[in-house]
Amino acid sequence: MKLSVITDEISMDFAHALDVMRKYNANGAELRSLWGKSVVDMDDDDINEALAILHDKGAVVSCIASPLYKCDLHTDVTVESGNTHQARARVNAEQLALLDHCIKLADKFDTRLVRVFSFWKKGELTPEIEDQIAEELSQAAEVAKREGITLVLENEHACYLGSGKDTARMLKRIDSPSLRAIWDPGNAYCTGEIPFPDGYNAIKDFVAHVHLKDATGADEKSYRFIAIGDGEIDFPGQLAALKNDGYTGWLSLETHFSLNGDGEAGSTRCLATLNSMLENI
Repeated sequence: MKLSVITDEISMDFAHALDVMRKYNANGAELRSLWGKSVVDMDDDDINEALAILHDKGAVVSCIASPLYKCDLHTDVTVESGNTHQARARVNAEQLALLDHCIKLADKFDTRLVRVFSFWKKGELTPEIEDQIAEELSQAAEVAKREGITLVLENEHACYLGSGKDTARMLKRIDSPSLRAIWDPGNAYCTGEIPFPDGYNAIKDFVAHVHLKDATGADEKSYRFIAIGDGEIDFPGQLAALKNDGYTGWLSLETHFSLNGDGEAGSTRCLATLNSMLENI
């Protein structure tokens, strides 16, 4: 398993974030926001600067952390129903064009993984809504297959598919090698699911990428993200299970945790803990 970080969790200064990561044996940069811009909204100059910094620091890109399908399923009105991390809001009709752009970004940054979501959660996940999500994601998976890209669907508690169980059911239904999972135990926890072993056992056959964050207060209104190792997620058990199951991909830190308002301090504390955990599994 290889250690990665969503770089803006440390700093919007991309070069500085990579310098910090290197101290903790994290060589993978997951690109979400750089210099205050979403990766999907950067211009050519920004992209070329990021590529030069990656080369200079000897880092690689683990995943394009796009906001694909972090939009409303039904309306053609641009709405921001949750955190898009500096990306401008886009309607559903714009998502395939955004997918094409993300594929180009993946090619430029030499990664095969592009993150996708399952639409903002607006009420209960009904069979009708699940059918609509399946139709949209199947279409995206066909594009990804044609372009040699793997879309990784994140179980996101602000979207319809937040638990490992629900996300796995969708992936099994679509049944495409071009649509796999980002397993995020922290997000699963926020849905009320027990991330490990319950959520993981449901989704483990589809996992192609992993996000790491810890949490406490398992309620959609009262949860909070805290330092890895201090929350209620069994990370030693989770990491050991990933290793035992032959997972060799990226473990990407996405803390959503700051130490006294300092995101870098929060991330480095978590990285130190992760290094210790990984040494002991």
